[in-house]
Amino acid sequence: MSTNLLRLLKKGAEADIFITSWNEKKAILKVRKKKEYRNEILDARLRTLRTIREGKMIHEAKKFGVTTPIVYFVDPKKCEIYLQFIDGRLVRDLPKKSIIKKCKDIGNIVGTLHKNGLMHGDLTTSNFILSPKGLVLLDFGLAQRANQIEDYAIDLRLFKEVLNSAHADIFHEAWNSFLQGYEKILGKTMTNKIISHVQIIEKRGRYANVI
Repeated sequence: MSTNLLRLLKKGAEADIFITSWNEKKAILKVRKKKEYRNEILDARLRTLRTIREGKMIHEAKKFGVTTPIVYFVDPKKCEIYLQFIDGRLVRDLPKKSIIKKCKDIGNIVGTLHKNGLMHGDLTTSNFILSPKGLVLLDFGLAQRANQIEDYAIDLRLFKEVLNSAHADIFHEAWNSFLQGYEKILGKTMTNKIISHVQIIEKRGRYANVI
């Protein structure tokens, strides 16, 4: 199992992402970073648990039929995960018409996660990549088991915010496209319940801003 660190791809708040190799295959290495402001023992425990959980959540999503990168290796002691490198374009960088179209597929994927009791926690157009084989969902660092409507509403609220900020000129078309795909998986009744809760969360935010 040979590895060879190549280059830094992205520095994040929780982890750094590197392009590397695994058994002579191009791969992604995700390294969870130490938080100097946290107690050292607590920090190590949190990073270890979150690293293990991320590997499990990716595996769970695959069982539900969601396309994710293959997990090559999880190293809990080093808080590292080696993942399959996915060649393609981030949905964020696609032409506007393609983003609108792909939002329906994203809705299908998110609906499948929620139907099976999983919330992603970081739904953005930067965490979906269009590969030759279709859409692949990335970054399960904040994913967790969930069974409350509030959890699913938080997922949708985040994605809605991302569309409104990063893709404002196509927001309405993209959001409606997403909801079509989402409703196809969860059904109209459950979708309406979750959307109603999204609106409750939005009102909380507005009230907090006023206060």
